[in-house]
Amino acid sequence: MKITSLDQVASMPMQMEGAVGVAKQVPLGKEHGAPNFSFRVFTISPGGNTPYHIHDAEHLNYILQGEGVLVDQEGHQHPVKGGDFSMVLPNEKHQYRNTSTTEEFKFICAVPSAYE
Repeated sequence: MKITSLDQVASMPMQMEGAVGVAKQVPLGKEHGAPNFSFRVFTISPGGNTPYHIHDAEHLNYILQGEGVLVDQEGHQHPVKGGDFSMVLPNEKHQYRNTSTTEEFKFICAVPSAYE
């Protein structure tokens, strides 16, 4: 069993090409012994974004705070805000953008722990 608080988890800059102002934390994952799933928390600075990318596994997301958009594979922008859930299917091109000029955009991203 493991219990942790997000403020006790190290934050590191996202190291993917195209990421702007994104920090990543992994409060629960394979390094903690999780055999199947990982929780990652991404914080996007005002005006920042994740890379416009695809991956082989679905991502289940919960928006913790802030407002932004989830850009789909056709380039359409779907507004998201704190309290919303989103799902990105395998091989579905996507990007999160923080549309605020003053507040952080923070979300949980659940993925298979092997993916982490």
